Amino acid sequence: MAVEPVSGNAEERSGTGLGRVARSVLSAFFGVQSNRNRERDFTHGKLSHFVLVGLVATTLFVLLVVGVVRLVLHLAGQ
Repeated sequence: MAVEPVSGNAEERSGTGLGRVARSVLSAFFGVQSNRNRERDFTHGKLSHFVLVGLVATTLFVLLVVGVVRLVLHLAGQ
């Protein structure tokens, strides 16, 4: 039984789960993503996962802004 050599650290071997993709997208969304994480995403992640999570995050952000504006207008008596 041959054992393959372990390359990289545990973080690189673990792939990209939903939580990691969401964290990565949110970090990039706010412009605080590290170069190391960006490189990990490009080498281990699937584009479709990042696009889908990015679209969901953008939609939630827009809905949040619309909700805040509506709340402020309601409280201002408009």
